[in-house]
Amino acid sequence: MFLYQPTSGYCYNSDSIFLYDFIATFKPKGTLLDVGCGVGIISLLLSRDFPVETSVIDKQEIMLAYATHNYRLNGLKVQIYLGDFTEFSTQERYDYIVSNPPFYDVNVQQSQNRHLNIARYAHHLPVEKFMKSVKRFLKPKGWFIFCYDAKQIDVLLYYLKEYSITPEKIQFVHSKIDRESKLVMIAARNNSKSMTQILPPFVVFDKNNSYMPKAQEAFDKAKTHSIKGDLS
Repeated sequence: MFLYQPTSGYCYNSDSIFLYDFIATFKPKGTLLDVGCGVGIISLLLSRDFPVETSVIDKQEIMLAYATHNYRLNGLKVQIYLGDFTEFSTQERYDYIVSNPPFYDVNVQQSQNRHLNIARYAHHLPVEKFMKSVKRFLKPKGWFIFCYDAKQIDVLLYYLKEYSITPEKIQFVHSKIDRESKLVMIAARNNSKSMTQILPPFVVFDKNNSYMPKAQEAFDKAKTHSIKGDLS
């Protein structure tokens, strides 16, 4: 799959590939909404691999331009929405809402690049407002599958419980087995009564800095080819 990305500004990284691989284990079908889609990497791969009717939303017009271009380039259909997800309005309800949202804390040193800032920092999509909107647009037993800063797991679990979206599976991502986790992937289900399952850690590199088999498998499954280029 070929994907265009801007020559400067936000570009997708391995987090999106690992999240795609995580979501794929749930074999999504039906309606799917990708929140903060960027160039469309996650929902593009899911649309390629599964029978989903895809919608995407992003507050940056330039990102949606890339997403639209990438969908056309790969011959896939999508419904595009421009705007802030917390102010989103539609009668549609979704079987799956997926997201690699901005999650860096506002107190860390921030990029002065406007596009990077919006894509990275959590104040552009505050957790409580994010969860409230997810609850509004999920079907009664719909799935919310996303990744986030692992250090904020307490906040995530609090608001998921607050809105009755039960985290059924949680997996922490570690760069190496002896390193602390900086990313967590969560699959939560609307109104579920299931207990939470903590999956084995997802470890990216071995001691020789080579990809672990599961990480390499995710890249092999994605088969993406990134092209840096500015859209005219």
